[in-house]
Amino acid sequence: MSGFRLMAVHAHPDDESSKGAATMARYADEGNDVLVVTLTGGERGDILNPAMDVPGIAERMDEVRREEMAEAARILGVQQRWLGFVDSGLPEGDPLPPLPEGSFALVPLEESTEALVKVVREFRPHVMITYDENGGYPHPDHIRCHQVSMAAYEAAGQADKFPDAGEPWTVSKIYYTHGFLRRRLELFKEEYDQRGAPFPLQEWYDRWRPEHGDLMCRVTTQIQCGKYFSNRDDALRAHATQIDPNGLFFAIPLELQQRIWPTEEYELAKTRVRTSIPEDDLFTGIKPDNEGSS
Repeated sequence: MSGFRLMAVHAHPDDESSKGAATMARYADEGNDVLVVTLTGGERGDILNPAMDVPGIAERMDEVRREEMAEAARILGVQQRWLGFVDSGLPEGDPLPPLPEGSFALVPLEESTEALVKVVREFRPHVMITYDENGGYPHPDHIRCHQVSMAAYEAAGQADKFPDAGEPWTVSKIYYTHGFLRRRLELFKEEYDQRGAPFPLQEWYDRWRPEHGDLMCRVTTQIQCGKYFSNRDDALRAHATQIDPNGLFFAIPLELQQRIWPTEEYELAKTRVRTSIPEDDLFTGIKPDNEGSS
């Protein structure tokens, strides 16, 4: 299926490769236009790969992360745009320190929404992907990403909203991506238990308290994309300052992942077209030649 346009909105470079990357690679490979919009430059990201903790990297983190993002986009076969806001960093401590002045999470919502609406109206996506109300995890930029994405979804098709941001375009659907699922972890653990082998993600499993529930109850849409897991992993490794190639992201063999859980999961947050749940395609109910402008 081709002829559609998909926009994925992410807070930082590397988020696109850990959340829905195989889905994007599949749709791009099938002839659809896929655009990643990266809201911040990731300037305040720590160096999480020991091999990259060398002189000259931290001093030019902004430039390095742009190079990494370009390579990840090439691997996934997608387009990419920077929205130009500054990474807020992840505050730590009790009480939490204030966010740095001028950082993305402190930018007035109206300002960041208009910037995203401009890109939406230029690219004219049929479908958008973003994070849920918790940001996937409670990073201030991820939560703001959710807020900006939902506001832009509503505003982009309204002629009286941001008249200087281009001709209105109505997006048909917007989804939340759900990548960290307890049930997925459980199935991997069961496989290792059956083999009598130590589970490499046992620490993650032990930290996941049952009372936190499983986001599978919110999933409406599962995309078959196991064929593209290798693209996802290569794109992750392209973000070399952020991703340790010997880390837990790659602890479960690719073949096992493709056999046991070959999908990526989404929650249909809002739709303007008819569909039926569960879905196996983000574009269900949309015609590729739909002209969504109002």
